Amino acid sequence: MLIKVEQKQLHKFHTPVMLREVLDYLNLASGKIIVDATIGTAGHSQAIIERIMPRGKLIGIDRDEESLAVASERLHNFSQSCEFVYGNFIDIDNILKSLNIKAIDGILFDLGVSSYQLENSSRGFSFQNDGPLDMRLDRNSFVSAYDLINNLNEEEISALLWTFGQERWHNRIARFLVQEREKHSITTTGQLSNIVIKAIPHKYRHFRRHPATRTFQAVRIAVNRELETIETAINKSIELLNKSARICVVSFHSLEDRIVKFTFRKEASLGNIKIITPKPLTPAEAETRENPSSRSSKLRVAEKL
Repeated sequence: MLIKVEQKQLHKFHTPVMLREVLDYLNLASGKIIVDATIGTAGHSQAIIERIMPRGKLIGIDRDEESLAVASERLHNFSQSCEFVYGNFIDIDNILKSLNIKAIDGILFDLGVSSYQLENSSRGFSFQNDGPLDMRLDRNSFVSAYDLINNLNEEEISALLWTFGQERWHNRIARFLVQEREKHSITTTGQLSNIVIKAIPHKYRHFRRHPATRTFQAVRIAVNRELETIETAINKSIELLNKSARICVVSFHSLEDRIVKFTFRKEASLGNIKIITPKPLTPAEAETRENPSSRSSKLRVAEKL
């Protein structure tokens, strides 16, 4: 059951990245069945469902109940043509089976964290808004950022920061975190951010982006095990596509994009898909001006053979 969303929350919609490109490459038409595997607050889905009506069907999946509730409220005028599913896209096959859907005409993965989540300080995703050290996309999951930061040993934290954030100062940051938590638990995003800044040598603290960016990315990826599910979900999705149907994947950092690229290449080598975008698409300059958070995004598209 979807949680209730207060009306005042509904204006905090995430700006969808490369919306025009996604709509074009999905080859949308009336009557098609489309899956938004990361529906969020329905930025892409609102435009998608308008293009598959009448007779079309949208399946929106998300592991964040709050975002899913916003999406449901936002698309209430299309409720008869939508299915909203609380779950993880790695279970796409079982989700569609439960809905008695055997094949689909397109699927979108938008792998980023939404502004709706980032701007909610209680979710603990951002260093810009002090809040509890959480970072769980699914609030029903057991492991939070607090658990990792306060329980992993120095070597484990260092490895996490390098593997998932490619953080240059991973060793120093890990050491500072362990030293600090010996005095008291690290419980807030503000504390984590301040410790990271202190760990970086003073002459290297002048950045174009916040020095805690990579650390927060790494911890969030680890908490939600984000990279572990991408390849399997893409493989399952390709199997479920009708012939000539397309899969679109928007990624926001090199670790995600690399997985998408090599998964597409493998599927293409097996004769399952044709890669439509040999090189990933990036946002137009006008979009990056209007929505700076889109700067790092990349869109890859493939078509079922």
